[in-house]
Formats: sequence, structure tokens, C-alpha cells
Amino acid sequence: MNATARQPLLWDIFCQVIDNHGDVGVCWRLARELAARGHAVRLWLDDLRALPWLAPGAWSGAFKRIRVLPWPRSTQALAQLPLADVWVEAFGCELPAAFVARFAAEQAMPQPVWINLEYLSAEDWVERMHALPSPVLAGPLAGRRKWFFYPGFTPAAGGLLREGDWPARQARFDRAAWLAAHGVRWQGEPLASLFCYEPPALPALLEQCAASGWHWLVTPGRATQAVQAALPLLRSASAHITPRITFLPHLPQPAYDELLWACDFNGVRGEDSLTRALWAGRPFVWHIYPQHDGAHHAKLAAFLRWLQAPASLAALHAAWNDAPGAPALLAPGQAALREWQACVQAARQRLMRQADLASQLIHFIHQKQSETST
Repeated sequence: MNATARQPLLWDIFCQVIDNHGDVGVCWRLARELAARGHAVRLWLDDLRALPWLAPGAWSGAFKRIRVLPWPRSTQALAQLPLADVWVEAFGCELPAAFVARFAAEQAMPQPVWINLEYLSAEDWVERMHALPSPVLAGPLAGRRKWFFYPGFTPAAGGLLREGDWPARQARFDRAAWLAAHGVRWQGEPLASLFCYEPPALPALLEQCAASGWHWLVTPGRATQAVQAALPLLRSASAHITPRITFLPHLPQPAYDELLWACDFNGVRGEDSLTRALWAGRPFVWHIYPQHDGAHHAKLAAFLRWLQAPASLAALHAAWNDAPGAPALLAPGQAALREWQACVQAARQRLMRQADLASQLIHFIHQKQSETST
């Protein structure tokens, strides 16, 4: 597969923000990786608030071949835009009505390849659904066709986002220098990052790890709020234990990757940080996005099967995600951490033998273009 040898493409990526760390994070990483391979990207967002800290300079055009644009509300704003080669609807969002109105009557050939980029999952049905067509049956674009594209963990799915320079960056990483530069006073104690929602087991984890001298590096937003809410409960139960905690500011994506490299254990959530935890190769616990019908527990179980997680790591995930019948949370000891790290690094090696998401997506687009031109 030599995706970069073909003509560069113009991509429209659409993202409606639900969780401004995860969905914007994935879309920005995809835009960056496409641009790094010579493609041009227009990234359309309906909420730009996360971008100034997640990708400083993105809005002002500091990144070559990437334009960040507000969600289009009128056809007038789109009048001079050329038709793209690819439309990407991220995470089930739909093309903006103004965009549809602008390009519905466009007769240029070939038509854009229309991608529905779905959520990441290890469930069995992903392989069956990946790369299937979905005809558009109604509306101004009726008669056209979308294609489902599923990121995933196996060769039969769409892969994970992975930068070409990631291994070299991690190999050069200086842990002590990074911590000092970010105001973390480190004296050799075990470090853990925390990016989560509001896990009920958080007070127990903080209390148990405090006895072992862990130093928590807590990301801003919901993780910080969850820790601040947990501390009074913990202190009232064990007044002699004072967890060591550093509350971090918002970090741009490269610095967040480095945070994961700096820590001995990582608490991650959602989709983007899960992928980054796998590439970091450190032990981690995933706080999966909770769904009211409990469907997230099946999704978590599928991921743990793919990960080949040891029983102790699976138990931690069950407790952290408040799964039915989960055991009481037990903080990891050194033996467990070594076992978990071996598990994560073996999974990373499996993933490294597979094509990354950007490569697969570019190849898929060129394949569909070839099919329509013959």
C-alpha cells in the first residue's frame, strides 16, 4: 500500500462537538496526519473552544495545508469554495444543511467519496460493517452513496491513527526534563496521569495509591473536578493519608502524549486518549464513555478480550467502570504493573504490524475513485 504516491486530495472533515477533548482531538489528529502526507484539509467545527489549547495556532492558519472553518450556516459563505475530493462525517454527524444546499447541484466529476467515520470499538460486528456502502435515500443528495469506515484493532478494520514520527519522538523523550518544564516536582516516586469522567471508585484508588507514595498528574476539566470532589471523602475516611496531586493546565496534543510517556500508569477516557495510551506502552485503565443502557460494558469487555488483559487488569477496569458484579477496586502493585506493561506492549506490537488509519483511509479513497472512473 503506497498511499502517498498518488495525487494529493482535498478533504472536508466535519465534526460536531460532543466531548471537546475526544471528537475534536481525533479529527485534528486525522487532519494533521493527512496534511503531513501532502493532502489539503478543511476542518469544519461547530464549537472551536477547545482548539486554542489543543492545537495552538490552528485557527490562525499556522498549520500548513489545514484550514479550520466554523460550521457553515449559509450558502453564501461557501460560494467560492471548490468541491472537495472527500467528505468525512466524523462520529455520525451529518453534512451541514448549508453545505448540502451549496453542493447538491454540483455536477463536477468525479463526485466526492463520502465517508462516515465511525466510533472506535473492538466488538465483532466492526469487521462486518467496515467499508460497507450506505445509499442516501432522501434529500438533495439522494442517489449518492456513503461508505462506513470503522477504526479498529484488527487487520479487518480501519486501523488507528498513528504518526510516522511517533516512535522517534518517544525514543528521544527526556522524562525528568519534561516534568521540570511543566512544573512537576518529581523525586523519583511513581507517577500516574488521570483523565477520566467521574468514576465512583476514584476515592478508593486515590486512598490506596497514597499509601504507596504515588504522585497523580490530573488533567483539567472533569478529571480535576472529580478529584476535588473525592478528596473530602477520602480525607474523612483516612485523615492520615494525603495523596500527592499536581493539577495540570490544558495541554496541546503533543504534550499530552508526552504526559503519558512520563507516567508509570495512565488513567484515560474516551477514544483519542485510549489510542495514545496504547502507543505509549504504559499500563493504563480506560474509563469508557458511560451509556444509559449499559452498552458500554459490552464494548469494554470486547476491548479487554482483544487486549488479552490479565485477570487483575480486567478486574480493575470492571471496578473503574462500575460494571455489574465488579470486585472491589485494588490498586496495582509492582508485580501487577509489570504484567500490565507487558500486556500493553504486546498489544502495541500487534498494532504496529497493521496499517494505520490514515494510510488505510487514503488507500480506500483512491480505490473508490478508481472504481468510479472506469
